[in-house]
Amino acid sequence: MGVEIERKFKVKDRFCPTGVGIEMAQGYLSRDPRRTVRIRIAGIQGFLTIKGENQGAVRLEYEYEIPHEEARELLALCEAPLVEKTRYVETVAGKRWEVDVFHGANEGLRIAEIELAAEAEEFALPDWAGAEVTGVERYYNASLIAHPFCRWRADERTG
Repeated sequence: MGVEIERKFKVKDRFCPTGVGIEMAQGYLSRDPRRTVRIRIAGIQGFLTIKGENQGAVRLEYEYEIPHEEARELLALCEAPLVEKTRYVETVAGKRWEVDVFHGANEGLRIAEIELAAEAEEFALPDWAGAEVTGVERYYNASLIAHPFCRWRADERTG
């Protein structure tokens, strides 16, 4: 069984990537929180991902690489707008962080994620990491389809 244990944080303005990012486009065939079905193109790779409902920072996750052309065809079946972002991978205190810098309808949003082996695992918080948003639904990529960052009120953007 695939299990994802992930914590999410806003990213402060002082974040400066140390490497080259990878461009991503993703959409959802199902945004039901009990079972999301995502299609993603990351660079030249395509992926089908199925995720279960969040239980804190934990949820089921199954991800399969699929041919790029099939991923493009499946993205055409997804709700608009697609989630567009550049993902940077940073290593902080020996831990892998993925920092997503969003584009398009979600321009201005930046979220960092760390995957853990256990929900209570300790880790160092980078100086560019802001408030934790683990479990805050509006920050889920699937939520950004129906309520993109460009439509958030000022208090939602900062709070």
